[in-house]
Amino acid sequence: MKLIYGIKDKPKFGQMLVFAFQQVLAILAATIAVPAIVGNGMSAAAALFGAGVGTIVYQLFTKFRSPVFLGSSFAFIGSMVAAFAGAVSASAGFAGLLFGAAFAGLVYVVIAIVVKLVGVKWINKLMPPVVIGPTVALIGLSLAGAAIKDVFSYGPQDANGSFIMSAPAWASFVCAMVTLLVVVITSTYGKKMTKLIPFIIGILAGYVVAAIFTVCGIPVIDFSLFKDMTIFAVPEFTFLTALKGVKEIDGSYIATVAVAYIPVAFVVFAEHIADHKNLSSIIDEDLLENPGLHRTLLGDGIGSIAGAIFGGCPNTTYGESVGCVAITRNASVVTITTAAIMCIVISFFGPFVAFLDSIPGCVMGGVCTTLYGFIACSGLKMIQKVDLNQNKNLFVVASILIPGIGGMAMAIGKVTLTGIACALILGIIVNLVVSKAKDE
Repeated sequence: MKLIYGIKDKPKFGQMLVFAFQQVLAILAATIAVPAIVGNGMSAAAALFGAGVGTIVYQLFTKFRSPVFLGSSFAFIGSMVAAFAGAVSASAGFAGLLFGAAFAGLVYVVIAIVVKLVGVKWINKLMPPVVIGPTVALIGLSLAGAAIKDVFSYGPQDANGSFIMSAPAWASFVCAMVTLLVVVITSTYGKKMTKLIPFIIGILAGYVVAAIFTVCGIPVIDFSLFKDMTIFAVPEFTFLTALKGVKEIDGSYIATVAVAYIPVAFVVFAEHIADHKNLSSIIDEDLLENPGLHRTLLGDGIGSIAGAIFGGCPNTTYGESVGCVAITRNASVVTITTAAIMCIVISFFGPFVAFLDSIPGCVMGGVCTTLYGFIACSGLKMIQKVDLNQNKNLFVVASILIPGIGGMAMAIGKVTLTGIACALILGIIVNLVVSKAKDE
């Protein structure tokens, strides 16, 4: 893919702010959804702050060579819920979040040391294009249901997902389609600058249509979010509450948290590889070699710990951000870093947080339809390099796509292997079995 801005390129300051804000919009919904789902008093603003801090830590470890944004990880939702469930109080639960993030981050550190000592050839052998291609495609396809669910979000919702007001399905659909079509038209027919910000233009167009519906009595936007907002407020950082609960935890609880977090970290490691392989194919530079997988792992692991200290959520590389890079062809690391700083600043200002919170789910559904689709297509591009006339390759691809799309998740005790993790593991096993077979 021919990039408009490469990794080292620095857009003009004004343009860079616009590009960075687009990245913020791309990662916003998922980043603030995790604390909303976990509940227990977790703060969306703090999670946004933590994502910004985690991303900056990642960039420091990767020497600003990898255009990746870190945000709240959905994979750890079950672990976070377990941390609260096993705690004697909410403050102890927050302390458990910090211990859990530390355990998960240390897993990445250990793997990074191993990679530094033995290199990445073993990973390329375990995960060649025939394995990683369908896995990346699966990441995008597995998010399809979430995108369509947002498309048919029938009005403003509270933190538990219950509708505050109910709008007709057709109104949500219209907002989503306006957003999607504006993104498509802007990205396809726009000039240089507009091609670089299709999501901002699309979201604004969808927001305007949603606002018109709301004013006309069809509630799509919850404007009450702006009523009680404060201009400036310090987010409710996790470590402040956790300090009160440290004295309430014991060794048994810490062991419970470790069991809940550590196995999931190995699952997320596989997704880390897939995201970086995908991004490498987009920017035509092997990130596993430069800056190196050991650096990306260290950045991800330490970034997760740093992010959780403030927001409670372990971070992970975001497919939405990768999709944004692919569609806009802007791989500037300066843009990603500016987006991280923007998240930190925005988390303190009520009007910005209120506006971001007020963007309807249906509008984000229109955007995510394109983002997730591009992730899936990126994986399919990798499969193009694979000779599917060979049955041995077909079996590997099939053993990943069908279990993954079918939702073959598995619970082992308190650990849940996601559908993507199960599919990847199965694909690796099948590939190792058939790899020595002669070509037909």
